[in-house]
Amino acid sequence: MGSIEAAPEGTSSVVVFRSKLPDIEINNRQTLQEYCFGKMDEVGSRPCIIDGQTGASYTYAEVAALSRRAATGLRRMGVGKGDVVMNLLRNCPEFAFSFLGAARLGAATTTANPFYTPHEIHRQAEAAGAKVIITEACAVDKVREFAAGKGVPVVTVDGAFDGCVEFREVLEAEELHPDADIHPDDVVALPYSSGTTGLPKGVMLTHRSLITSVAQQVDGENPNLYFSRDDVVLCVLPLFHIYSLNSVLLAGLRAGAAMVIMRKFDLSALVELVRKHSITIAPFVPPIVVEIAKSPKVTADDLASIRMVMSGAAPMGKDLQDSFMAKIPNAVLGQGYGMTEAGPVLAMCLAFAKEPLKVKSGSCGTVVRNAELKIIDPDSGASLQRNNSGEICVRGEQIMKGYLNDPEATKNTIDADGWLHTGDIGFVDDDDEIFIVDRLKEIIKYKGFQVPPAELEALLITHPEIKDAAVVSMKDELAGEVPVAFIVRTEGSEISEDVIKQFVAKEVVFYKRINRVFFTDSIPKNPSGKILRKDLRARLAAGTTAAAA
Repeated sequence: MGSIEAAPEGTSSVVVFRSKLPDIEINNRQTLQEYCFGKMDEVGSRPCIIDGQTGASYTYAEVAALSRRAATGLRRMGVGKGDVVMNLLRNCPEFAFSFLGAARLGAATTTANPFYTPHEIHRQAEAAGAKVIITEACAVDKVREFAAGKGVPVVTVDGAFDGCVEFREVLEAEELHPDADIHPDDVVALPYSSGTTGLPKGVMLTHRSLITSVAQQVDGENPNLYFSRDDVVLCVLPLFHIYSLNSVLLAGLRAGAAMVIMRKFDLSALVELVRKHSITIAPFVPPIVVEIAKSPKVTADDLASIRMVMSGAAPMGKDLQDSFMAKIPNAVLGQGYGMTEAGPVLAMCLAFAKEPLKVKSGSCGTVVRNAELKIIDPDSGASLQRNNSGEICVRGEQIMKGYLNDPEATKNTIDADGWLHTGDIGFVDDDDEIFIVDRLKEIIKYKGFQVPPAELEALLITHPEIKDAAVVSMKDELAGEVPVAFIVRTEGSEISEDVIKQFVAKEVVFYKRINRVFFTDSIPKNPSGKILRKDLRARLAAGTTAAAA
């Protein structure tokens, strides 16, 4: 459809870019569970979720019934409309049952990595106001004391633990009929994201926003845009990440596809599951692509059933893309582009479409249907024409409602005209394809995981021998980016790099650990005290940092 001149906003006209595909009718006034199970008459007896570890298989009818039972069980534990359930799980069928069960109650689920440290988990649980924590053996000891102090029940999915309720007991309840009285703008998912700056914040995604986002991917007259009921989808990406929750679980449910769940990535197990279940769709992130491309043990025959690979969460270069495709010659590969606050999908590769369009290397596709995108000058805010790089902004019913209990951060991210400012720098070319070239936002992407510099800086300056600190990204071949710290020691201190690394490692999950430490006399800041990260990244690029101690 190309760009159009929109009605003036303020004093200047805005160049708006739309999808190459026509808009579709989206019924986002229903509940998420009604929408996801909207084709039950057609798919009820078909496989829905297959546990790759145990082999257990659940049909669509069984998943719907178990989610109703989970809703009743959670309601007995005090969860009601407007409450929050913390889902602290790796990929497992219980993740889906509990998420969908909470949704039926009008409650929201806040998702988190079970390998977070206790400090990280407690902070999110408290900020979100979690009424129940659902977790597994590896995280029980991290939450039990905290939960007891707050009067919050802990539910475990993989065994009996003192003071905890087993998930099987939750599922022993009668099926819930009917669902709660839910408004389309009620929050259903509460992932945490640092957005463009600062500490992690609760992203309020509503029934309306998630339905819109999923519909943009799988609905309408182009049913094979992403995947269909004939597909078998590999769910190896963590469901606590919005990419997998939205574009694998929810999109898979709506499409009527079968989903094979892996608890964690293991290349040999992945190959075995692809062969056993004839996997056709493989949503990946670049680190998985790297392992497949470089492994001499993985052959084209191993992955022959895969017809589509979708890569997201971090960019993928042409060389990696080419070496990977040599291993999956029967597949179409495309990159997408998203942001938690955007629901999360902003752009999709149309190589997947029913009538596929050729996609340029490095492109992340075109903006999704039923949405608008514009490029603005980061300094002036002026709207830019094609082939001009600027900040990417998106507008549509798929974007977040706002940040939980943080109206100021919400106002700084979504402007008065409803445009969500991504903090990413890119351009739209003559064929409406989007290219990401830089990032205004501070967030570091380690293998697709978010690492907020402000969180690490706040931790570092609590050390008595650290006077000031700044954290920025450094390029890394395997991880994409890793966090490195510039440290100003307190007077007389001789604190070492290893001591600093160990201090941080005790408090954060593995991917937030400091990779390198550079000691400096001062941290560059602007007059208002904001760290000039570009200056520090320029030092890294030029190799002018002081030697790590």
